[in-house]
Amino acid sequence: MAEELHFGRAAMRLYISQPSLSHQIRKLEETLGTPLFVRSSRWVQLTAAGRTLLKEAPTALAALEQAAERTRLAGSGAATTIRLGYTPVANFGTLTVLLDALQEEHPDLTIDAREIFSAEIPERLCAGDLDIGLALSPPPFDGVGSEVLRREAVSALLSTRHRLAGAPKIPLADLRDETLLLFPRRLAPAYYDGIVAACQEAGFTPEICAFEEPPVNAMLARLSGGREVGLAPASFAEHAANLGTTLAVRDVVDPQVAADLSVLWPTNDPSPAIASVLATARRCAERNGWLRRTTL
Repeated sequence: MAEELHFGRAAMRLYISQPSLSHQIRKLEETLGTPLFVRSSRWVQLTAAGRTLLKEAPTALAALEQAAERTRLAGSGAATTIRLGYTPVANFGTLTVLLDALQEEHPDLTIDAREIFSAEIPERLCAGDLDIGLALSPPPFDGVGSEVLRREAVSALLSTRHRLAGAPKIPLADLRDETLLLFPRRLAPAYYDGIVAACQEAGFTPEICAFEEPPVNAMLARLSGGREVGLAPASFAEHAANLGTTLAVRDVVDPQVAADLSVLWPTNDPSPAIASVLATARRCAERNGWLRRTTL
């Protein structure tokens, strides 16, 4: 109608009757609360509002069509964007493997991966800010499903000059006189508390120093002095040791010390895309033996 400026010709072009077209235009004007056309018995002109709508309508219609298409794809699980929040520990041997598998199995799935501390992930899943999470030893959380994806031992990371560096394995009780270097509790409370509980079970209350700077650089700098022992998931410890020739990694002998990297999801979201990511994550865990803890 805006192009023809003639009710009869516009109706013919749209394959509808002229009264029906007039009725639809009146309804649109009522909805918008302003006239779109100035009408007379001989001519029709656009109002200022009508000219604005003519300019904005193509963009609005395109956005609506894209939103409808994304909605259909999300419903079918064929393509969508998944917001994945992951703890920094997932960077070491887990996240890349999972992202590669998702790219291979679901090439139409876009992953928006964001590094987030474990303690924040459950709340952000419930708030709708995330679709999937990878968290270190997360506690139960209402509205959030959780499944262990990778089970690792906790390793000791220490200077090659440290008195315990010559031992192939270190009983946890042998660390009673050491200052232990850990991730700050606020980043992964359940993991931190698990370390403390295991030390107490071994007969001592640990002296702990938590570092606040970026994990790898902070631990390397602190351990280079040779006076502290870092306790961290094995994958993280191996990565840190590979960055510094003066550091060694040793297994900690205690069956209660573990680092569980879990995949989390909102239980109230039945999205097929989330289900697809979970299925791929489980296959990754099986293929790579992530649930087989090889050290004690």
